[in-house]
Amino acid sequence: MNGPDEWDGHELPGGPGERPRIPSPRTAAEDRGPLPDAPPVPVRDPVKDTGGGPREPEAEPGTELTAPAPLAVPAPAPPHRILKSLLGAWALSACSAEETAAVEAHLTDCASCADEALRLRDAVGLLHPADSLDLDPLLRSRVLEGCLGRRPARIPVPEWATPYDAETAKLDALLRDMGEAEWRAPVRLRWFEGERPVQRESTVAGVIGHLMAVDGLVATALGLPDPLGTAAPPGTPDPLIRTETFWRTPDEEQSPLALHAPWRDQSYALMRQVSFAGDKVAELAVPYGEFRLTLRDSFLDRAFECWVHAGDIAEAVDYPYEPPASGHLHRMVDLAARLLPSALADRRRAGLAAPPQRLVEAGAPGRTLHLEVEGNGGGHWYIALDSPAALGTPDRTVAHIALDSAEFCQLAAGHISPEEAAAGQHGERDAIREVLFATASLSRL
Repeated sequence: MNGPDEWDGHELPGGPGERPRIPSPRTAAEDRGPLPDAPPVPVRDPVKDTGGGPREPEAEPGTELTAPAPLAVPAPAPPHRILKSLLGAWALSACSAEETAAVEAHLTDCASCADEALRLRDAVGLLHPADSLDLDPLLRSRVLEGCLGRRPARIPVPEWATPYDAETAKLDALLRDMGEAEWRAPVRLRWFEGERPVQRESTVAGVIGHLMAVDGLVATALGLPDPLGTAAPPGTPDPLIRTETFWRTPDEEQSPLALHAPWRDQSYALMRQVSFAGDKVAELAVPYGEFRLTLRDSFLDRAFECWVHAGDIAEAVDYPYEPPASGHLHRMVDLAARLLPSALADRRRAGLAAPPQRLVEAGAPGRTLHLEVEGNGGGHWYIALDSPAALGTPDRTVAHIALDSAEFCQLAAGHISPEEAAAGQHGERDAIREVLFATASLSRL
């Protein structure tokens, strides 16, 4: 017997004494893709195979035999590389019915392709987001709030100026996305005069010019340059006259986009100026023609008008626009409610409202209307009916109005008439009517 290292030369090919070669390991069949489907096993007749039972008669000589119909063999599955190349189309539901069936049958056998298919399906889900890709208009405010919460600003913005800062930033973001053709889009400006609504056609550029001209009243009160320059009308400033003057001064050949930068720079300058001055200028008087507002209230007024006209622009170019934040909207509603007693007195002087039922001393309680504003930014206000100097109190309430906050703002902006306001009403009908018309009279161009 030969030892383990000895060969007799007869078991393996080659000459005597030649050492046999050990083949290298081969890859398994499944490492090159899934195994092909096994060929169908033909059905065999047990009677014929075992030899038992009657046999079919043999054909007589000269008789031609008819061959039996062959069994249907299913088409072989496509190879692994073809099925793997179809995974992307399968994830996008772009395969035919036959390809889909083949791929899904393949995924039950091939773990690597199943993992890849799962990743592709997840990626396809990212191509169809449920939410809009537009940035949240309040994102800037939230980012700033988060940053300032960690590191307060060296020169903080006064709290009463934050609504104006937020609304001008939102409008600036809207204007950045617009081309020259959209700047020339027609915009319908609406407000209320006396007993009737009025409107005027302008353009996006005209609206921005209007905002810049009226913001110029605040700018000059703070010692900043007047955007009208030497064309500013003399005497008592009036928003309407200033707007008409500004609309006549720009060069007709100038691109409407050229108004964006001056308006944005002026809003930045206003915020920078009040940030340096702080609360020391909060009570500074800003003239608006026939009436005046403190700087604190003037910034709220400008924030409200910026939001209203930004909505007019967004409607003209078919773009969604969000209302102010709840806290900012509440302050704007509060300003309108505080101005209502003076607006009532102005309408009485103009003969548009009935005289007060009784005289009330300044600071004394008098007849009161309870104004309830519901929804985002809402609240409760008690409006003195007989005198701007009177005190509105709950125990002297003679009428009650309930309005949604959005509807109240639309009424104060002159976008809907008092008759159209769907208000819940209770109490003296005349008092309710006068307050609704006074709210609409707060609007102006």
